[in-house]
Amino acid sequence: MNLYMIITLFFLLLFFAGLWGIFEKAGQKGWKILIPFYNFFIWLKIIKKPLWWYLFILVPFINVFVLLLMVVEVLKCFRKHGLLEQALGVLFPFFYLPYLAFSPHEHYSDPEKQPPVKKSALREWVDAIIFAVIAASIIRIFLIEAYTIPTSSMEKTLLVGDYLFVSKISYGPKVPNTPIAFPFVHHTLPLTRETKSYLEWIKLPYYRFPGMSDIKNMDVVVFNYPDGDTLSTKLQSNISYYQLCRLYGRNTVWNNREYFGEIIARPVDKRENFIKRCIGIPGDTITIIDSKVLINGKPEQNPGKRQFKYLIMTDGTPINQKNLQKLDITENIATDNNEAYEMTLSEEARVKLSQYPNIRSIEPVILPKNERDPNIFPFDSAFPWNVDNFGPVWVPKKGITIPLTVHNLPLYSRIIDVFEGNDLAVRDGKIYINGKETNTYTFKMNYYWMMGDNRHNSADSRYWGFVPEDHVVGKAVFVWLSLDPARTLLDGKIRWKKLLRTVK
Repeated sequence: MNLYMIITLFFLLLFFAGLWGIFEKAGQKGWKILIPFYNFFIWLKIIKKPLWWYLFILVPFINVFVLLLMVVEVLKCFRKHGLLEQALGVLFPFFYLPYLAFSPHEHYSDPEKQPPVKKSALREWVDAIIFAVIAASIIRIFLIEAYTIPTSSMEKTLLVGDYLFVSKISYGPKVPNTPIAFPFVHHTLPLTRETKSYLEWIKLPYYRFPGMSDIKNMDVVVFNYPDGDTLSTKLQSNISYYQLCRLYGRNTVWNNREYFGEIIARPVDKRENFIKRCIGIPGDTITIIDSKVLINGKPEQNPGKRQFKYLIMTDGTPINQKNLQKLDITENIATDNNEAYEMTLSEEARVKLSQYPNIRSIEPVILPKNERDPNIFPFDSAFPWNVDNFGPVWVPKKGITIPLTVHNLPLYSRIIDVFEGNDLAVRDGKIYINGKETNTYTFKMNYYWMMGDNRHNSADSRYWGFVPEDHVVGKAVFVWLSLDPARTLLDGKIRWKKLLRTVK
């Protein structure tokens, strides 16, 4: 049993003990709180609320909000009408309810026999705002959250300026690592550049509630940036801290505050949100050959619109920009007097562009095999990989034990050392984990391989490796609004044809 389960059981015992005593003070038998379903019927009877409330108690996650309302109604039965009293009751019911239940100074009063409580207009507004914030926070944490697409890594499946909903219940909502935080913001307070929006006084271990399904190949997933545990306050997650260290050296990054700012750490749930397609699930083997992705030796079946980089040669006549807009080509560079262009194209755009009379050839831009890119995972000269020729690499699966050698260690060292919290060292060609020499390792979590559909313009697993299961936020399910950031409202800013679409 993990620490989170122990803490949860402890709080539940306090909560039910409190309700046992409150049932007794209200003239009911305390043991009735232990009878599933019937206990809520008695609870509603005590606070004198209609039985249709019971329907919402049965709705997952919505029932959390209803239970908080029922706690407030219990407080009213003990004449606790003050804003601070009710706030304490909602935030700490596992302590406040036992106090009401077992304090000889606290007495139950039938709600129908209490005199009406008059509240000022200001108090009514404050109560409404507080409960609206609580309700919205519960929905945001446990049900669904809104996101905006900031980069073109998923073009043309998802566009810059798309506003979408991400389902937390698809894979199961996870408990926030930092539960004390300013509502509705991610990691930085509004109107500030670096001020944290959260407190780290309380840190909860990773726990995920059951979801509707597991992550599947080709799901579009939102997750916390795995390389975002440490970052520069000036550059944020625009470039990985670890890449900065590889480029400039650790001492330079830490000491040049004018360029890099402060170097800070963030907990998992406050790291930048990324969105990519899940190419590999635990146990898969991923290989990329001449930009073609193989999953367990078979070509990927991607439902999205993949884009690749091409070199386009013309007869010297420039390509009309209006034609590029018609083909929805947004990334292009003229390289030589309008005779050569470098463009990022979907397959549909490539076929249509090839039919233009001034186009002589369209050739894919592919880095050759064994031409090593030092910025490509796992950043080791023994792995001469690049974005177009990569792997094979095995995606770790929870509970699986693998042979561990000095050769394959670069692939899994960050998992062992950082994500799973071990002390990893290599001395005299031997591997030590937590001080003990070993030649095997058993993974504690599942991992995933994420890639953008815009294959030549996506910072993804090829650049930083695996995504741990505790970094997964949810599944992208629905685009409700799409705005073109390059256009004005009168010039077609709203992409009407892209509204109200599901994410595939």
